[in-house]
Order: sequence, then structure tokens, then C-alpha cells
Amino acid sequence: MVTKVVALCLFLSGTLIEHRIQDDMRTCLKHKREAERQYKPNLTYMCGNVEAEIEHNIDGSPTIKMIITKAD
Repeated sequence: MVTKVVALCLFLSGTLIEHRIQDDMRTCLKHKREAERQYKPNLTYMCGNVEAEIEHNIDGSPTIKMIITKAD
């Protein structure tokens, strides 16, 4: 299923390596700030509205399978 979600993305040296669905932009920015407090070189965090392909974990929680494009 393709839908628009707020995602917290983790980049390593400019390459997207992980993404997580967030409830809203406020929550995303909170988690971004918390992650950035543990500084590690070459890691960058970004929050954004994205169009993504969503799948469900075995427990039924949604997860991003693939980001298709940045949403407006």
C-alpha cells in the first residue's frame, strides 16, 4: 500500500540507511533531537513528509518498505 507518512530518516555519509514512521512532525523532530544528542560522525537525521510503500510487521504495526518520493 502506498501512502503519505511522516518519516524519520537516518543517513550515513549521505546514504539513506534507515527510516521509521512517526505519528506526526512534532514527534519526529523530538526523536531527531534525542538521536542527535548522541553525536556520531557522518550520521545525519532528517524528518519529512514522504510518499512510501507501507507493509505491516508480524505484530500488525506499519513500517516503511520503501520511500517513493518526498511529499509536499
